[in-house]
Amino acid sequence: MKSLQEIDKIRKEKRKELDLRVSYNDKIKEKHILVCRGTGCTSSKSPLIIEKLREILKEKDIKNVKVVQTGCFGLCAKGPIVIIRPEDIFYSLVKIDDCEEIINKHIIGGELVERLLCKNINGEVVKRLDELDFYKKQKRIALKNCGTIDPENIDEYIAFDGYKALEKVLKKMSQDEVINVVTESGLRGRGGAGFLTGKKWEFTKIAEGKQKYVVCNADEGDPGAFMDRSILEGDPHGVLEAMMIAGYAIGANKGYIYVRAEYPIAVQRLKIAISQAEEYGILGKNIWNTGFDFDIEIRLGAGAFVCGEETALLESIEGRRGTPRIKPPFPANSGLWGKPTLINNVETYANITKIILNGAEWFSEIGTEKSKGTKVFALGGNVNNIGLVEVPMGTTLREIVFDIGGGIPKGRKFKAAQTGGPSGGCISSENLDIPIDYESLQSIGSMMGSGGLIVMDDSKCMVNLAKFYLEFTVDESCGKCTPCRIGTKRMLEILTRICNGKGEKGDIEKLEKLAINIKRGSICGLGQSAPNPILSTLKYFRNEYEAHINDKRCLVGECKALSKYEIDPEKCKGCGLCARNCPVNAISGEVRKPHHIDKDVCIKCGSCIASCPFKAIKF
Repeated sequence: MKSLQEIDKIRKEKRKELDLRVSYNDKIKEKHILVCRGTGCTSSKSPLIIEKLREILKEKDIKNVKVVQTGCFGLCAKGPIVIIRPEDIFYSLVKIDDCEEIINKHIIGGELVERLLCKNINGEVVKRLDELDFYKKQKRIALKNCGTIDPENIDEYIAFDGYKALEKVLKKMSQDEVINVVTESGLRGRGGAGFLTGKKWEFTKIAEGKQKYVVCNADEGDPGAFMDRSILEGDPHGVLEAMMIAGYAIGANKGYIYVRAEYPIAVQRLKIAISQAEEYGILGKNIWNTGFDFDIEIRLGAGAFVCGEETALLESIEGRRGTPRIKPPFPANSGLWGKPTLINNVETYANITKIILNGAEWFSEIGTEKSKGTKVFALGGNVNNIGLVEVPMGTTLREIVFDIGGGIPKGRKFKAAQTGGPSGGCISSENLDIPIDYESLQSIGSMMGSGGLIVMDDSKCMVNLAKFYLEFTVDESCGKCTPCRIGTKRMLEILTRICNGKGEKGDIEKLEKLAINIKRGSICGLGQSAPNPILSTLKYFRNEYEAHINDKRCLVGECKALSKYEIDPEKCKGCGLCARNCPVNAISGEVRKPHHIDKDVCIKCGSCIASCPFKAIKF
């Protein structure tokens, strides 16, 4: 057990040691080699890179250099990432075989390994992390410690003001003062609905009941979303501290983190963090002699998307099948085992300690009038800089996709972006300059969701996209209510017919009528939002639905049943590239003469379209 005096001593001494992580100075002899150990870089063998770097340093008896595992740096497209501090040199796409050169050339020789330096999308080679366009418009609050500290070392967390907010709360603030700060900051829930966090805390505090609970919703189920996972992997203590602050504010002594079992690194780091906090006396009984008790347990989810809905999550924690409860009563009054329960998601908690330390006004000055602070997005799909980004609320979609994301690969055009996963909607190119905040997205038929942002280029069929998301929803529906269980299946049947070339007149109207009834009649957010991808694509891409139904044609050739691949004899130069790339030898022709596609053999894979430099393939 550590006293507050001992914690403060660790904070001061460790911060001196780690100052080179944030003070960029290329003259300091001591160096820290930071290697990303988030899920993305781990899958690309970053643990072996860490092991190899340490092995080489040991062999060469180099003692003033430390290799440190960190959480996600954000630029996943360039992983594995290695950053050398204090000079802040950014190496990308590092392989195990590069380790020897990094040590010999950079650490010993003082020269840069030029070939490993990262490039901006315009081809400009940059040395430092802050020179990359990807980071210039970002503002890290929730992700502040990710990529800076070793997430498995509590002392490093403490060095960067870790558990200082908890100390402030327990020693200097009343419950109401804590709730007022969170309320005045304007922080809204980052799990999707955007309800005011402070209000939720207040409702739970005033609810009747001696036993109350704090729950962290880490059941991140949207396809392509990895925001919460990355925060847990890179800064687990930040979530624990915030839950303890919430527990103090509402009068709870017990917390649960509900995290999906598919996040093994996040789960492992949470276990380590909880164990370390208990060892230091930060979790447990009579914390720092203040009379405040708090314990945290982990509950693993089996991967059901519906368990991201707060009441279904509660059912799962209690050991029952995860199905939503009818509301009211709301969890603030009757949650876990019928007791008042506060539920926030990971990213919401990740903002709390910063708000407590910096004040409500500091946070409320960031963002827009009604959407304060920043938002973390998992940027994926057809975009160059796939990764994790955190931007002030109100940043436009254009800035995220083109300035941060680096634009669309292969020179293709932006077509749409899907926010909010299966529960969200498509944003078309006409709305590229819309500010990303709760109200603006709702006004165009989309939603913030938890933060998945999938970019699509002009090769994507929006009817097929709506079908993809509805397949997911149908598969993940718990089946408790008829509108969701039956209605989404009927919608999927119609969409499947349309994509298979069997669409009928009146199908669009049927989809719209079903969508309205499903939204009105479903018990929980999964069913209520399930029609959003269909409604938004109908709003902005209705012509594609009409072409599928009336002309039996997919405008981009993605729906194979509606595609008839042909070679335009006027454009074909007879180069033979299409024939050489065809996996089933369906293309024939003489050199320098127009080629021909055998429709009986063609499998409509698109290889010919991708390989033809003259755009001679029609579909």
